[in-house]
Amino acid sequence: MADDYGGVIGAFPYAFRASDSWLFRSYVVLGGLVTVAVGLLFVTAVIGVIAGTTGGRGGNLTLSRSFFAVVGLFVVVPLVAPVLFVARRHRRREGVADRYDAALGLTGYLFVASLYVGLVISVPPGQQTATTGALAPVVETLYGLPQFAGVVPPLAVSALILLCHRRLR
Repeated sequence: MADDYGGVIGAFPYAFRASDSWLFRSYVVLGGLVTVAVGLLFVTAVIGVIAGTTGGRGGNLTLSRSFFAVVGLFVVVPLVAPVLFVARRHRRREGVADRYDAALGLTGYLFVASLYVGLVISVPPGQQTATTGALAPVVETLYGLPQFAGVVPPLAVSALILLCHRRLR
């Protein structure tokens, strides 16, 4: 059991050591860094919301605090899911398709990209900047979508992560 991991944090080095896929190993590094960054972002956001709403009564203020925590979970869970799935597979020595690790690494990268696309879609019109370059038409199209559509790309890729896990195991 020396190779066994202990919890979510221990799953990252364990999955990195256990996998033969370089694509997945690179996602373990990037996914870990992005997860830490997103976690710090949401912790500071919750602190800011609590500081801004101190002295107020419960009700809507308590709901907004809880909303930050729920959104944080909806972002962090799909970031760590590929790592946890692969670590679990190797720990249990389950027979799965040869491309399982690489496919989950790829879906992890797709989720990170979908977060960026979702953020671009949800930028308020007053904060949108003029775009230039080769990707200008793409960014302008994303700016033109309704802000609420920003949740669609991460949700779709989250479902793809789960589908890939179910299909290839």
